[in-house]
Amino acid sequence: LKEAYGSLAAFLYGWQRFWIGSPGSIAAYAVGSATFLSGVIPLGPQYGISFAGIFFIAVFTGLNCLSVTFGGAVQSLLTALKVLMVLGLAAGIFFLSPEASFANFHAASTEPVTWSAFGAAVLAALWAFDGWNNLPMAAGEVKNPSRNIPFALVVGTIAVILLYAIANASYFFALPFPEVVNSYSVHHPEALPVATKAAQGFIGSGGVALLSIALVISALGAMNGSILTSARVPYAMSESHLFPQVLGRVSAGARVPVFSVLIQGAWACVLALSGSFDQLTDYVVFSAWIFYAMNAMAVLILRRKYTEKKRNYRVQSFVPWLFSFVALALLANTLITAPRESGIGLAFIGAGIPLYFFFRVRTRR
Repeated sequence: LKEAYGSLAAFLYGWQRFWIGSPGSIAAYAVGSATFLSGVIPLGPQYGISFAGIFFIAVFTGLNCLSVTFGGAVQSLLTALKVLMVLGLAAGIFFLSPEASFANFHAASTEPVTWSAFGAAVLAALWAFDGWNNLPMAAGEVKNPSRNIPFALVVGTIAVILLYAIANASYFFALPFPEVVNSYSVHHPEALPVATKAAQGFIGSGGVALLSIALVISALGAMNGSILTSARVPYAMSESHLFPQVLGRVSAGARVPVFSVLIQGAWACVLALSGSFDQLTDYVVFSAWIFYAMNAMAVLILRRKYTEKKRNYRVQSFVPWLFSFVALALLANTLITAPRESGIGLAFIGAGIPLYFFFRVRTRR
């Protein structure tokens, strides 16, 4: 972003990550974890879920202050459990659920869908894929990054696509369409999550508690990954003198940007009190995709700026063009279908402009 558009665009992306992208993701995962936990332990009204989410944020923020190796080990364990849980849930639904039927797919396909509604659904679905850009944030702590990061990005994205498709196919196989629509969301806060509903057919109501724990582990795994990688963004911006210098300090023993991790966690706790899971994810996805679109278009700009010998990437032109077109269409539709969430996201990003000039002036001194 800096090479293509200048330092202001780069600063605003980092600013968006600091205020919305990272803590909003962490808060959403925490609220999601607490929502699943409420299927086992009564947490009371909305604030009960929020306070449980804050507890999760505090615990995993503390764990990630220990060392990047320890945080990575926790992430590997939680990711493995998550993949096994998704595959086990889908297999149980497909092979053991007596009420499941392919007729449910047909019923779902007959529902009328507008382009606007499709765009709103895509925004929600993209939450499952958000995080594909997180690993490069920790590139300085990855062994052989020129080989391992591209490999991890490609394999990881393909794995998420397959897992997401398998899981959703099992839900629609198990449940009539109205049951999917009426699952837990901002419109149905008292309803069970769709995964829990789908699994009840083969595990019964007695197994709901076990499934809820599995879903808690899944959401916490995603939250830990976001805490681990995202704290490196304010650290890097502090190193470039565009954020307060305290965020660039690392602990003497673990060599972890502890202040960055702690401030990120504290702001995530505030956001966990402010909204529901759906609202938080809409903030994050909308604001992030502004910069994802700019990043794709930057490929085309840099192609003109640099000779081929200076490029260390290769991509066909239609890929960034197609990505940019779809991203801009998604953003325009979100402005129409979710004006409040979009407006809050834009306001947070815009608030970074005067601070950019403040830091620039201070740095020149």
